[in-house]
Amino acid sequence: MLPVTTDLRDDCLVITVNHPPVNALSHAVRAGLVEALATARDGMRAAIIICAGRTFFSGADISEFGKPPQAPSLPDVLAAIEDCPIPVIAAIHGQALGGGFEVALSCDFRVMEAKAKVGLPEVNLGLIPGAGGTQRTPRLGGLDIALQLALSGKPIPARLAVEKGLADMICQNDLLADALAFSHRGDLAKRRVRDMPAPDMDETVFERWKSHAAKRQRGQNAPQAILEAVEAATALPFDEGLAKERELFSGLVGGAQSRAMRHLFFAERLSGKLASPVHAEPKTINTIGVVGAGTMGVGIAASALAGGYTVALFDANPDALANGRGRIDGIIKGDAKKGRISPAEADDRHKRLSVLEDWSGYASCDLIIEAVFEDMDVKNEVLAKIDAVARPDALIASNTSYLDIDALAASISNPERVLGLHFFSPAHIMRLLEIVRGAQTSDEALTTALALAKRMRKVGVVSGVCHGFIGNRMLSGYGREAGLLLLEGASPQEIDKALLDFGMPMGPFAMGDMAGLDIGYMNRKKLDPALFEERASRVHDRLVEAGCKGQKTGSGFYTYDPETRAASPNPLADEIIEQVRAEAQVTPRSISAEEIVERCIFALINEGAQLLGEGIAQRGSDVDVVYANGYGFPRYRGGPFCYADEIGLDHVLARIEAFGQSNPRWWTPAPLLQTLAENGGRLGTYTPE
Repeated sequence: MLPVTTDLRDDCLVITVNHPPVNALSHAVRAGLVEALATARDGMRAAIIICAGRTFFSGADISEFGKPPQAPSLPDVLAAIEDCPIPVIAAIHGQALGGGFEVALSCDFRVMEAKAKVGLPEVNLGLIPGAGGTQRTPRLGGLDIALQLALSGKPIPARLAVEKGLADMICQNDLLADALAFSHRGDLAKRRVRDMPAPDMDETVFERWKSHAAKRQRGQNAPQAILEAVEAATALPFDEGLAKERELFSGLVGGAQSRAMRHLFFAERLSGKLASPVHAEPKTINTIGVVGAGTMGVGIAASALAGGYTVALFDANPDALANGRGRIDGIIKGDAKKGRISPAEADDRHKRLSVLEDWSGYASCDLIIEAVFEDMDVKNEVLAKIDAVARPDALIASNTSYLDIDALAASISNPERVLGLHFFSPAHIMRLLEIVRGAQTSDEALTTALALAKRMRKVGVVSGVCHGFIGNRMLSGYGREAGLLLLEGASPQEIDKALLDFGMPMGPFAMGDMAGLDIGYMNRKKLDPALFEERASRVHDRLVEAGCKGQKTGSGFYTYDPETRAASPNPLADEIIEQVRAEAQVTPRSISAEEIVERCIFALINEGAQLLGEGIAQRGSDVDVVYANGYGFPRYRGGPFCYADEIGLDHVLARIEAFGQSNPRWWTPAPLLQTLAENGGRLGTYTPE
């Protein structure tokens, strides 16, 4: 079937695109559109571009990026729309994103279904709109909405699109019928956006969005290019502004940042699929039980409600249960107040949440997730109680960050129905969900967990069983090197600044203060000393023992102003650092920012390569997904493995070998890294056989 067909209805040329699954603007679609538009003739009332399936054009076909262009290009399609002798109406349902919205902008009019959205998400791929999005949007809607769409990358609903002048009508019934009715307007005539006057430069608006980009998109190249392109729309004739936009787009599309962000785009879609196919269908989940009404339980329950599930919450402490229920209600009300959900949806979520009086209430649940204290004995006790009341077909999951899922499953009568679901805090906000497959976890449980992640709008990544799974096992090396660098002579401020400048959202010591230094302290007390470098955490431990647990106590590695929360160096921390160095007979040395970054980031890469070689991760790109979504690794670097591939595995290997000369215990190169470096392979695309 041809992806583009035409039909003459009511004196209108109806151009229908049917290119599943999301009507991406591939070469075949572009060619079909140009051919269809060429059939337009004087005497026809209008041409209507409409899409079959679940959405209008989802955007450009990004699999074509980096390949030789095939005519007609997207700009060729837009020129054909503008040169069409009759008015062209875009009939939008679903989403018109990126190149899809640029198609709509090149039309003379735009009608939208009430639930439809439009947007310019290119910044999420390290790009700017490349076919007039930065030039037409400000002409139609003004400077503010143009910068909002292009810099945030977030779509806006039909109501706001009409309010801002980006669309002309919201359809009430049948989209095509309403578009045909719209074509009967008496004033219908060609109305090219390119011919509209450019908006005047508003320095207040421009500086506000410039400040927003500097704060929210630190280190990224695309936001600055967007600002330049939109500024050009206010100062240059349309064709010159279009040329400027294309120049900026071309400079980004071949750059490292866009390559990295496109890598993550595909990696996140791949992570939700099993590397080895299974034949089990996901189990139907309607009701989810959550055990524990603390921070994690509340976040998990809120996520499940957002995913459309019915949730049953229980905590053995009645006060904690009441408090947890109140916090979930607060999350729902907050989302409604901010316009993220409708009042009707908020009411529905409230109704789908219930609190249980005792364990017996879990008998009606399809999936039960324990989210109690991170202690093996506590979790085993809770799992045994769940097992006693749960239906034989119900799945049981542990929200654990480190613990052995196989050991936990041993306390369940049927370990095939047990798996790990490691949510990241705050669970209702963080996108990552590590799905931990135990030795006996069934294929049905695994496929169900992946479907659960998708429905909750989480990025699910499957991990095997090891201490800390993918993310926290790698994190141990990152934290270890930060602690050793501190011992060797670098200050907390120097280490934090080097990694902040690299692109991490916070340095390791500021992060430790925010999370609470006592959390790591308590975890280390339970660990086998062979699993970590005790010297790297001596300063942390002594700070905790001195009552400096981080932001919660007003001081840790830093002190915090009680009103502004502004951080300053903690003199007591400096004293403890000097004391620990003296005890270890270390002569402090000057350490460069380059060494700080290499030791911390290359520790992530080496440990990740080790676990990938062991088969803990399904594929190299999954490691990048974990770190970009759970640990704040800069998306414009694509994740630890993508970054290693970009700078060269031979360089990474050489530096790891050099570090091993002084610390062979922790710096033995992972065999997989060594093999790939010697054979020209890439970590970010490697899948274990």
